[in-house]
Amino acid sequence: MSMHGQVFVKNNQYKMRGDFHHLTPNTPIRDADNGWRLLGVTNPRDMTYIHSYGGEAVFFESLSQKKLLATRCDNRNCESEGTIHIPFRIHCPDCLARNTIIDLTDIAKKTARIHTFMVCARSGAFNVLAKPITFINIEFDGVPTILMSYLSLGEPAFGMKVVPIFKTSEPTFTILDLSWVPEGTKNNQLPEGFAF
Repeated sequence: MSMHGQVFVKNNQYKMRGDFHHLTPNTPIRDADNGWRLLGVTNPRDMTYIHSYGGEAVFFESLSQKKLLATRCDNRNCESEGTIHIPFRIHCPDCLARNTIIDLTDIAKKTARIHTFMVCARSGAFNVLAKPITFINIEFDGVPTILMSYLSLGEPAFGMKVVPIFKTSEPTFTILDLSWVPEGTKNNQLPEGFAF
């Protein structure tokens, strides 16, 4: 029995094991209006992408631990010293110095609110979120950047207070492990696998 492809790093090199390519037989495409004449074939393929997070790995790992990390420029020679960035930025966009990682969880729980939102009834390929998807842009006190995410429960409104929830059961280690719910939501109302 084959195993889906798995990757790990050892001695600073990617090591792969398992099956990364799954061939599926072609099937004919036929014209039902013209005697089932052959028009072509399907060519199904399955690929596994290896996506390296680099310096952002700590951000995605922290979501599974109920933490929302951000970064801050601490370069005393930078005009933007003290600026907090979420989404997570490894380097300051103004001075290019390496940013300091900070925990933004408490600030998010106390001050997060919807800046704007969009409800999406249709989505692209490989979407795993239930539709319609309520995308939200979130602002935080003392943070000049805005984070895009999604609202798991409730109806969005401009300025609505929201709190972060984290997928701690079987996390995906992607941005989908972070979602938001209206302030005052109870534990028993959270989507399966999520926690405050």
